[in-house]
Amino acid sequence: MQDAVLRAYRAFDGIRGTDIKPWLLAIVRNCCRNAGTVAKRHAHAPLPGPDDPALIADGSDPEQAAVQTSENRKLNAVVALLPDEFRDVLILREIEDMSYREIAEALEIPVGTVMSRLARARTMLKQKWMAEERA
Repeated sequence: MQDAVLRAYRAFDGIRGTDIKPWLLAIVRNCCRNAGTVAKRHAHAPLPGPDDPALIADGSDPEQAAVQTSENRKLNAVVALLPDEFRDVLILREIEDMSYREIAEALEIPVGTVMSRLARARTMLKQKWMAEERA
């Protein structure tokens, strides 16, 4: 996040228009993508400790929480399988709740391309999800 803020600060004079959300999200997306390639080289995650909050159940139904966690992991894994151009559009629309126009600005692509990539991303996501269900 610090890298994204620093890059945005350095490039602030070059911003066009009044809506900076797509511009900032494009910077964050690029920083995340760059950090991901570095993280793949150093993919050692520390083991959780006994007092780690992730290991302490705070919900009333541990079974439901485990199912939800499993579903979230599966969804994240399936979304990660999508090619970058489809994953980016899907995340910006479904998670960030951006409009097609905002996505087009953030990714520097036409609105029609956003619409077609989103449709294809949803289809691929469904196919990959169903394939995981069968496996």
